[in-house]
Amino acid sequence: MTTIIPLSQIKQSLTSVNLIDAMEKGFIQFSLGNCVVPPVGELLFDEPKGDTHIKYGYIKKDNYYVIKIASGFYDNPQLGLASSQGLMLLFNQKTGVPEAILLDEGYLTDMRTAAAGALVAKYFAPRQIKGIGIIGTGIQAEQQLMQLHALYESQTADSKKPIKQAVWLWGRNCDNAEILAGKLSQYFDCNIAQSPAQVAANCNLIVTTTPSESALLQASDIQPGTHITAVGSDTEHKQELDSQILALADIVISDSIAQSKSRGEIYRAVCAKAIDARKPVELGTALTNASLQRQNDQQITIADLTGVAVQDIMIASAVYQHHLSNQQA
Repeated sequence: MTTIIPLSQIKQSLTSVNLIDAMEKGFIQFSLGNCVVPPVGELLFDEPKGDTHIKYGYIKKDNYYVIKIASGFYDNPQLGLASSQGLMLLFNQKTGVPEAILLDEGYLTDMRTAAAGALVAKYFAPRQIKGIGIIGTGIQAEQQLMQLHALYESQTADSKKPIKQAVWLWGRNCDNAEILAGKLSQYFDCNIAQSPAQVAANCNLIVTTTPSESALLQASDIQPGTHITAVGSDTEHKQELDSQILALADIVISDSIAQSKSRGEIYRAVCAKAIDARKPVELGTALTNASLQRQNDQQITIADLTGVAVQDIMIASAVYQHHLSNQQA
């Protein structure tokens, strides 16, 4: 019988999963060619504005294959609903039998995206973080910061004296920025920026999390040594970064070179002839080669995360395995 796992159980399971480590293993398998990940299925909506992505695939010789349906409808908060929705389907790779339906309401997509953001910060952000900047005020903005908090807290030698990182938040709606700052105040020293440029002036680690279709950060805004993780531009029409930022960058990382040919910041920069299509390095490749990672705190580094099915495979499998272990206990 197919197991149905509700959101409450999914959240409980994730407390026992090292998501950053799971994402690292998944991306390495992907870049080694050990994954079958077809092109993204996509539905774009105008009234109201929204998009739905269907991502699916499997890791060779693994136990499962996964199909994920995730959507973002950006007017949902006005209806009292989360903008992210969806579910994941997990099947036995040897027999095709449906093993589990994960009713995650888009939560697993949010969490695996945030964990990937922390992963690239681990390898590409400067060692000395003077400020963390967040462009956007939604659930992804919050989760990116919480995953960064988990990363940097684990790296702090003296856990009795946690350091509150300075954070600069910017969003089109100032009230939403204030609400997010309030949620995060116990973990971060939060400031509300008046513009994306002010975020860049105060931060050398920036995460962009919006569905914008026009650049929010300009090349002239970016300081030497800055790392930017861009997660909002996951269709061909979205763009958060001026393409000249990628031209300036010493390192440009793509979670999937194949996907970057049709969506994301890299796609927009190549179309604008700002960069050569050969400039980006795939994340899993860079994770296994230290020479492709940040070498000093003066480099500008960009990670363009459009979201890859291997992330969904890793997180769905981890949740299901945790469910099975609890059943057997």
